[in-house]
Amino acid sequence: MIPAPVRQRTTHGMCRTDRPWHIRTDDPSLDGTAAVLAPHLRTGDDADAGEIVLTLDDVPLEPAAIGVQPSADADECYRLTVEPGRITCAARTPQGIARAAAGVLQILAETPETPCRVIDDAPRYAWRGLMVDPARHFLTPDELRRLIDLAALYKLNVLHLHLTDNEGWRLHIATRPALTAGTPHYTADEYTGLQEYAAARHITVVPEIDLPGHSAAALRAYPDLGTLPRPSWYPADAPFPAPLDPADPHTRAFIVDVLAETARLTAGAFVHFGGDEALGADETSFAGAIRLAREALRVAGKRPLGWQESSRAGIAPGDIAQFWVDVPMMDLPQTQDELDARPELLAAGHTLAHTKALTRFFAPTDGDLDRIVSGGGRVLLSPQSHLYLDRPYDPAIVPADQAEAGERLGFAYRPRTVRHAATWDPSSYGVPPEQIAGVEATLFAERFAGFDDHTTLLLPRLPGVAEAAWSPSPPSWDDYRERLARQTVLWRERGLTALRSTEIDWR
Repeated sequence: MIPAPVRQRTTHGMCRTDRPWHIRTDDPSLDGTAAVLAPHLRTGDDADAGEIVLTLDDVPLEPAAIGVQPSADADECYRLTVEPGRITCAARTPQGIARAAAGVLQILAETPETPCRVIDDAPRYAWRGLMVDPARHFLTPDELRRLIDLAALYKLNVLHLHLTDNEGWRLHIATRPALTAGTPHYTADEYTGLQEYAAARHITVVPEIDLPGHSAAALRAYPDLGTLPRPSWYPADAPFPAPLDPADPHTRAFIVDVLAETARLTAGAFVHFGGDEALGADETSFAGAIRLAREALRVAGKRPLGWQESSRAGIAPGDIAQFWVDVPMMDLPQTQDELDARPELLAAGHTLAHTKALTRFFAPTDGDLDRIVSGGGRVLLSPQSHLYLDRPYDPAIVPADQAEAGERLGFAYRPRTVRHAATWDPSSYGVPPEQIAGVEATLFAERFAGFDDHTTLLLPRLPGVAEAAWSPSPPSWDDYRERLARQTVLWRERGLTALRSTEIDWR
């Protein structure tokens, strides 16, 4: 299983998994999970059919997850008992039953039989998320539902939607219709439907309206919004999407308006306001934008969170900042020889002047993590070095028949192996456990051509992130890659394209 459970013990006998299965529940609150599970089972009236029982009951493990709960129900503990003709999912809550049911799907993939066993399980971190980027490459509601199902399979509980960026604005705002006019987007009803679909799988949708930077799509729709000028030190030939100016009255009204409407449409407790890479915003302007966004969301009844740069506007106990980068993680060359050795940067059009300007711009990131911790905030861990799944694969592990995708996909980061992501340890940053909000993988969608590009970058790396977020400690690589090799049947059943890394002996 991935994630590996806290503990399990084998019992006597084997369970045939290739038989038909029936589901029985003992409480109406579990009918939704039964409905989610049923389409993935063989069904029939054979006398030899097995039974899957979903039952609310006490279980041995107690809730002790580190971090911020994305939903009100904090208990995901469960016991899963595999017997020769029955699999029983027991938990104190429907949420725990849903996590057990994800384990059932993996167990049933072990055809034609699997050892009988008892599994007791509970998560390491409370917030276990996946961010996807329909702003840059629009994902249809059906495609998002497929990604929600994938997240649920690996016991993730947050889907973070990066809904706005320079390339597009994807959530319809009734009071600002020009934002989505003539472009692919989610209507209010479609957004509500996605949240309901996710909630049936005990996943919370967190929308992101990224500001004051990354706002070119907003400016195309409303060019009268006030913006800030290009910094004098920034190369004239480098792209510069101007950030919004919070001192401008029209811009202030726009920020409050779009965040209030996003909050109104959102069922969950959290809304992400961005706050990253606001190139051109001085300290005063940036702090003004962040404070305005936080206040607008709090007035609307939501908990605000932003990227790590938002901590520079001040941070208080209870505030959440998403840590993604520092200067060493940027891994930017400082000499022409170093740049010449980085074909991915040269292919993206970087010059030495660009990389030095970026190094200067990102210099303050080295203090962000300490700033969050010393201010009493909570850190949502999304380090670019390991959890940015738009990082290209190391060509050495890409099979020959996927060489085109391996070369085309991924942002201009140094390519890495699957093992690099799978051996990541969330506790390695020196953040006190009580100040970690959780763990979230990200998939920004530069250079994507279709849905298969998303899954090729997510798989096989996403299960490793899920394991780091759920399981008590990082696995050995040999143990993990053996379990990972057995996951392909689940991906094939769901029609998901994966990168078949040569590091793994796929089954």
